[in-house]
Amino acid sequence: MGVAKRSRKPVASDPTRIEKVELHQHVDGSIPVPLTWQLMKRHGLNPVETMTQMEKLLALQNGEEGTLLSYLDKFQYPLWITQFYENIARVVEAIVEEAHQNHVRLLELRYSPIIHTFAGLTLRQTISAALSGINRAKARYPIRAGLIIIAMRQHGPHIAKILARSAVSEGQQFHERTGVIGFDVAGAERGNPPKLFKEAYTIARIGGLGLTIHAGEDEGPHALWQAIDVLGVTRIGHGCSAIRDKALLRRLARDKILIECCITSNYQTGAVKRGRPHPIFTFLEYGIPVAICTDNTTVSGTDQNLENKRLAQRLSVSQLARIHQNAGAFSFIRSGKGEA
Repeated sequence: MGVAKRSRKPVASDPTRIEKVELHQHVDGSIPVPLTWQLMKRHGLNPVETMTQMEKLLALQNGEEGTLLSYLDKFQYPLWITQFYENIARVVEAIVEEAHQNHVRLLELRYSPIIHTFAGLTLRQTISAALSGINRAKARYPIRAGLIIIAMRQHGPHIAKILARSAVSEGQQFHERTGVIGFDVAGAERGNPPKLFKEAYTIARIGGLGLTIHAGEDEGPHALWQAIDVLGVTRIGHGCSAIRDKALLRRLARDKILIECCITSNYQTGAVKRGRPHPIFTFLEYGIPVAICTDNTTVSGTDQNLENKRLAQRLSVSQLARIHQNAGAFSFIRSGKGEA
C-alpha cells in the first residue's frame, strides 16, 4: 500500500504561501541568533555562556516592552560583530536567505553604515560589505533585493548629509548588480524633528534615491506633516500617530504615500497600545497604501509569515496577497540594471 502524500493547503487559505514584499527590515535587528552567537564565540566577544542567554539579550523579553528606547537597546550587541567586512556580508546574506524561506520575493534591507566603522572600516567599505552579502544571496535565491542607507537622528544633520552623499555614490545606477536604492532617517524620534534633515534629503533626492523616514512612531502627526512637506518623502516608516489627524490621513491617501506598517514591533515599542487595533486597518479604510513589514525579525521575534498570520485574523488571504502586490509598486528597486 503506497504512502499517502501530505496534503498542502492551497494558497487561498494559507498566508505563509503568499509571495511577499518586505519594505522595512533592519539588518542589525534581524541577524539570526545562532549566527550572532557563532560570530561572538569566534571573536571571543560573547557576554554570556549560552546561546539561550544570548537570545534574551538580542530579542525583546516580557517586561521590556513599552518604549522605543528600550527596544533600541537591543541593537548594541550585534554591533560588536558587525565591525568587520566579512561578518557584515555574512549576516546580510543570512537575513536575505531567511526572508526567502518566508516567501519574501522582494526585499529592501535598511542599514546605517556609520555605526559599523568603529573598528576602522570606511563608510564605503561598510556599504560594499552589505551589498556583497545581498549579491551572494541573490546568486542562490530568486529574490529581488536592495539596500536603503539610514542616517541616525542622534548623530545630527551634518552626519546625515555625509551619509546621503555616501548613499548616492553607491547608488543602483552605478552598479551592475545590487546598489543603494534609498535613504532613511531613524533612531530616537523625540527632539529630532524631520525638518532638521532637509539638506540630507535634498542630496538624496538629487542623487536619484527613494525617500523614506521613520516618523510617527514616537511623535505626533506633526512629524509626518514635516516628512511630507519639508522632506518630500514618498514612504513613511511606522506612521502610527497619523490616525489622530483626519486631514493627514486624507493627505496620505490623496498623494499615495505608503506607510510601512510593522505590526508586532509597534505594539512592543508602545507606538500602538496593547488591546487596540493596529492603525493599518484605518489606513486601509482611507485608501492609504500600506506594506506589511517585520522591522526587526530577531528583536521582535517575528518574520513575514508570522506577521501575515496575525493579520489573517481580520483580513482574508486574498486581501493580504493584494497588499503585498500593491506594495511592490512602491519599492525603490527598479527593474533593469542590477536586477539580473
